[in-house]
Amino acid sequence: MKLRLVITGLIALLAAATAQATTLKLAPDIDLLVLDGRKISGSLLKGAEGLELERGQHQLLFRVEKNLHKHGHPATAWISTPLIVTFTAQAKSITIRYPSFATLQQGKAFNKNPDFQLVDEKGAAVESQQDRLLNTRSENYEQAMAIYNLKGNVASVPRFAEPHTSSSPVNDSPPNLVSDRHPTGRIFQLWYQQVDAATRQRFGTLMQALRTS
Repeated sequence: MKLRLVITGLIALLAAATAQATTLKLAPDIDLLVLDGRKISGSLLKGAEGLELERGQHQLLFRVEKNLHKHGHPATAWISTPLIVTFTAQAKSITIRYPSFATLQQGKAFNKNPDFQLVDEKGAAVESQQDRLLNTRSENYEQAMAIYNLKGNVASVPRFAEPHTSSSPVNDSPPNLVSDRHPTGRIFQLWYQQVDAATRQRFGTLMQALRTS
């Protein structure tokens, strides 16, 4: 009974948070790699048109993935350089807008000079700081962003480089309280991935205590 009340309260809390949140709309070509210093699970975003962000400062690492043509050759997979954007979420929704391109030559030009912007639900530009993540020797983008954020770069946010690991083993998968097919369940899972290990551990301890009470 207590567990049911906690779950009901959690759903209500997440629903209220959603009403005050900013929706980040994601085009099918955009692969979101890191949000606020933490890796985002692709499975949570699969088939989703966007995700909910709390109002305030955020940082995204993303890349564009398209099938592009080369003269006389069939389309081939192309992936852009990882792009960084830091902004403050205040609007109802935010969309990443970039030029339409269909050839490898255009893709190479985009990599040299990434031309993109954030716009709100009215089409107005959202102020942001933009950069590229260069010279990544591996795909540990979370670690790469921690290093980036400590170097005082144009789009750096030092607090997103703060450690979020713990000496105690913590499960990266959130408790199965709400189906991830339900919008609230997806929001809860994204929240669980973003909080630090200590918060996860406290939440897990609380849920264990409620189950055994």
